[in-house]
Amino acid sequence: NTNLRGAFNFVQAVQRAMIKQRSGRIINISSVIGLIGNAGQTNYAASKAGLIGFTKSLARELASRNITVNAVAPGFIATDMTAGLSDEIKKTIQAQIPLGKTG
Repeated sequence: NTNLRGAFNFVQAVQRAMIKQRSGRIINISSVIGLIGNAGQTNYAASKAGLIGFTKSLARELASRNITVNAVAPGFIATDMTAGLSDEIKKTIQAQIPLGKTG
């Protein structure tokens, strides 16, 4: 609900005002997991992938009204959700990051 429905509800609340003023910026927060998937995170990956599709479609719908819609897709960030991962998994993830460090 938070990832996809929250973004949808936000857009419903603000798009009329943005359309009226012919200007606006919408920035959604997705995740790299929405692009590559991750075992054990099917629901999270699906919601973040859905948010990417929502962002792309909405960008096309609102572009003619000078409203931009973008998504930021951060990689691994230390959060409550990732705190339970084993050190081995964290090291594997970190090894795939070009700078070799997490956010």
